[in-house]
Amino acid sequence: MAPDQDHAHAHPHAPGPHRLQPLAFTLALSAVTMLAEVVGGVVANSLALLADAGHMLTDVFALGLSVFAIWAARRPATARRTYGSHRIEILAALFNAATLIAISLWIFIEAVRRWSRPPEVRGGLMLAVAAGGLAMNALALWILRGARSQGLNERGAWLHVLADALGSIQAIAAGALIAAFGWHWADPLASVLIGLLVMFSSWRLLRDAVAVLMEGVPAGLDLDEVQHAISGVAGVIAVHDLHVWTITSGFVALSAHALVRSDAADDVLWRIRDELHGRFGIDHSTIQIERQSPPQAIRTRHDGV
Repeated sequence: MAPDQDHAHAHPHAPGPHRLQPLAFTLALSAVTMLAEVVGGVVANSLALLADAGHMLTDVFALGLSVFAIWAARRPATARRTYGSHRIEILAALFNAATLIAISLWIFIEAVRRWSRPPEVRGGLMLAVAAGGLAMNALALWILRGARSQGLNERGAWLHVLADALGSIQAIAAGALIAAFGWHWADPLASVLIGLLVMFSSWRLLRDAVAVLMEGVPAGLDLDEVQHAISGVAGVIAVHDLHVWTITSGFVALSAHALVRSDAADDVLWRIRDELHGRFGIDHSTIQIERQSPPQAIRTRHDGV
């Protein structure tokens, strides 16, 4: 009997406007905050403010890329891009992580240069600008509070803003120390702490984005458990060539070959699909059924040898 094959293609709905609006508002806030910190950093001669402004520059670009990625992901699939443009969101997340790491390295290098000769810093002005930046970042975090769970792209944007908020806190602390005690070394020290926080926040995002692009098994999903679940369906004897990967955040795909008994019910495909949906939330699957030869057919072949 020719192998049966089932294609269960339940593509996720295209991203709606509710995903674009929070990022667009945050993009505008980040642009205003960046300009304020650049001016304040130059006037106050503060590396901590300039470091935070440099990170804000990557925020503006990254948030713009995130908005574009969500817009592009809404485009329909084509004959050449059968999955559509969903992977653009993962590329945007990868870029966000890479820029976060790059700006951290620049902060470290500049902080080391300034550590030996701390320049004069206007602590009061630095404190005021950093406080304003923190207020803007807090507002942006509030706007993105629900978006970060919608995908790697949004999580990357949220991490950018969170790193900025932490940077503003460090700059406020440095400004207060400089204004109160004249400790100008607090500025490069705060910069190093900002860099470490940014590096830490970006590493997991980078790892998750690379895992998706390498088509690794989605986090939180056990491949052996999936195999056992399929094997446990009535009529299934064994499972092989099992692959599970992520197209984009929330869009998991699966392919497998299932060896079933010759007398297995015709609805075995639907039973497998129901098991995958109910236990793992997997709706996009391609399953090839291989029916075991009936005992009578095996004896007939052997007798003919």
